[in-house]
Amino acid sequence: MTTPLTSTLQAPARELTRAMVLLFAFCCGAIVANLYYAQPIVELIAPDLGLSASSASLIVSLTQVGYALGLLFLVPLSDLIENRRLMIATAVVAAASLLGAATMEHANGFLLVSLIVGFSSVSVQMLIPLAAHLAPEQSRGQVVGNIMSGLLLGILLARPLSSLVADHFGWRAVFMYAAVVMLAIIAVLALTIPRRVPDHKASYGQLLKSLVTLMGRHAVLRQRALYQGLLFAAFSLFWTAVPVELARHYGLSQSQIALFALVGAIGAIAAPIAGRLADAGLTQRASLIALILAPVAFLLGLSKPGYSVIGLAITGVLLDFAVQMSMVLGQRAIYALDPASRGRLNALYMTSIFVGGAIGSALASGLYERHGWEGVIALGAGLPVLALVVFVLINLKRSQVD
Repeated sequence: MTTPLTSTLQAPARELTRAMVLLFAFCCGAIVANLYYAQPIVELIAPDLGLSASSASLIVSLTQVGYALGLLFLVPLSDLIENRRLMIATAVVAAASLLGAATMEHANGFLLVSLIVGFSSVSVQMLIPLAAHLAPEQSRGQVVGNIMSGLLLGILLARPLSSLVADHFGWRAVFMYAAVVMLAIIAVLALTIPRRVPDHKASYGQLLKSLVTLMGRHAVLRQRALYQGLLFAAFSLFWTAVPVELARHYGLSQSQIALFALVGAIGAIAAPIAGRLADAGLTQRASLIALILAPVAFLLGLSKPGYSVIGLAITGVLLDFAVQMSMVLGQRAIYALDPASRGRLNALYMTSIFVGGAIGSALASGLYERHGWEGVIALGAGLPVLALVVFVLINLKRSQVD
């Protein structure tokens, strides 16, 4: 007999084909890009709306706070409500809020709309558990890794695309373009994504209460949330501060910053690699590599060759690779904990990540204004070092018990 919160998932309604995996990857990338369009152009948006330089990063951090709130309060509904209908509804709100961002004239209104953009862009985290549900067990890590490649390419390509559009048509055109893309995504979701009706009979309140239970029950979830939250804080810190450094110190234009950000997309190759390593049972070793690589990437900036445009680009690629590898390894690990609760497990995991990201983004402008690029490097390296120390201590304790 099953309780309402532990009921068995329905069997997959249809096979997850390669074409569907590509479609899921495209949708994830296009939707998650909404969170990052503003990141490289805050220097353009802030003065136009009357925001100070030290407050400019609030645009990015509030978008990520909104995303974290959506993960916490909307994504659990994927274990309760038919998934396709839920995803379409959130995408409609995202399209409307992006249109609002494109036309907003006041700083406070824009910050509020930024929060809503983040809150309504969480359908990504409904698509990924749906794909994990449809995928065969033996290839689940590879499928999730391939879809995460699309998501991470969306994160990485949003920045150069935003810079290019803003350079030629102004920053408002970026959000107008994003709204049009979301309308196309709504059509794609309606026509192609399979229906999935969860088996859960619990109320929404019970689902939210179960989040606390799940977090307390699964040590792996807590550990992975901590590692990835710290890594993503460093990731967001770097990518919020580096466009300012490139513009002020090196005199790069928005189009040149776009080319710089495009280099970071190379790091997306980490996602499918991580998925295959997880399927092969090498999660711990791969995690150690990722946690070492992230601080090393930042510390390169302390050397003379590292403190150059090329050096910063290398830091960006290595950091993206480390963060993406760790994210996919973490998702593969938590999806194995409780198949009936994947939506809520994913919500908790991703909420922790984007809380970290919001903190990193919020700190970026003030840290850069007070301590320069050296301050960014120091904090950026320190965050993943903390994750590495916790990882090593946990594994040492585990080996002693074994």
